[in-house]
Amino acid sequence: MALPLTYNFRNVIVRWRATLATVLGIALVVAVFVLVQALATGLEKSAMNTGDPRNMMIVRKGSTAESSSQVSLEQFRTIRYWPQIARDENNQPLVSADVVALISQTRVDGKGEANVSVRGLTPMGRFLRPQVKLAAGRWFVPGRREVTVSTKMAQRFSSFKIGDRFKTAGNWLTVVGEFDGGNSAFDSEIWMDADEARTIFDRERYSSLLVRAASPPAAREIAARIDADKRLPLRADSEVEYYAKQTATAMPIKMLGDFLATAMSIGAIFAAMNTMYASVGSRTREIGTLRVLGFRRRTILASFIIEGALLAAIGGVLGCLLALPMHGVSTGTMSFNTFSETVFQFRITPWLAAKGIIFAVVVGIVGSLLPAIRASRLPVIAALKSV
Repeated sequence: MALPLTYNFRNVIVRWRATLATVLGIALVVAVFVLVQALATGLEKSAMNTGDPRNMMIVRKGSTAESSSQVSLEQFRTIRYWPQIARDENNQPLVSADVVALISQTRVDGKGEANVSVRGLTPMGRFLRPQVKLAAGRWFVPGRREVTVSTKMAQRFSSFKIGDRFKTAGNWLTVVGEFDGGNSAFDSEIWMDADEARTIFDRERYSSLLVRAASPPAAREIAARIDADKRLPLRADSEVEYYAKQTATAMPIKMLGDFLATAMSIGAIFAAMNTMYASVGSRTREIGTLRVLGFRRRTILASFIIEGALLAAIGGVLGCLLALPMHGVSTGTMSFNTFSETVFQFRITPWLAAKGIIFAVVVGIVGSLLPAIRASRLPVIAALKSV
């Protein structure tokens, strides 16, 4: 004979002080777990939002990021007029040769500095990235030492507002506009003219090529042709796939989240155990009465585990609600691929919230197991005689 669930609900309400302590403890653990995982999810979403499926990213073989890649002028000229590359209405090939460099800038609060990615673009660069929109001011003009910065970077660093000037590599650059990267990796960049960037940063070569394939079969032909040509020690990937692979930064954050969740869950398990042991102690006569009424040991065992899981589930839901206001909040960290500031948003997805609740229920079940076993093994006569 099974105990009705109303029995567990009533016990949770009657012993509300112990219930509240357990629920709050588990809620805090779940909130931390969800928030740290939301950081990693935000990083991954930022990378996955970047790129156009029609574009191909060409970098040096073996390079892990554009900043460590090199593409020579000769290689650029060789690839530029391939028939597999799409053309615009003026019959110009849709190819952009980019230069990626790192500069150190002071944060807006004046507390320390961080590396910032500067991307030099050739004229087709903006056209090949339609998700990036001008938000304020104007785009840079080649030859004038001008830059256009991401709106999110302008909020994080000093001297990045429209009209400001900052010095790098012995040159003064003027901010003339801000752009919105559409929650992509471009939100972490500053844009300027490619040839100016090569001059300022003393680069003989470009960092990468971005090309628009004429068709999906043409994209495969471009990749195969580059792979077969010994003069081109390069590799070509879909732009979307390239940025999707740039998620190594999320792994340390995920590991940190797992470590914190494990450490805090141990404490939550002991807190749940303490609450459930106290519950067993205060309900000894009640347990004895249940045994007299014919309820089996396994039924009482299951009842206490269900009660612990119920408390934990309430705590899990509360923890998710505590973390929810952080959804969409912008933050930043250092990318382990580019070693520059990466801007992204907390992303609390339905699946992540479900993981938090499942995690809480597991903690509740584990914390309730030993007290539930003790309750089920209480001798009937001794239980009925207890005060």
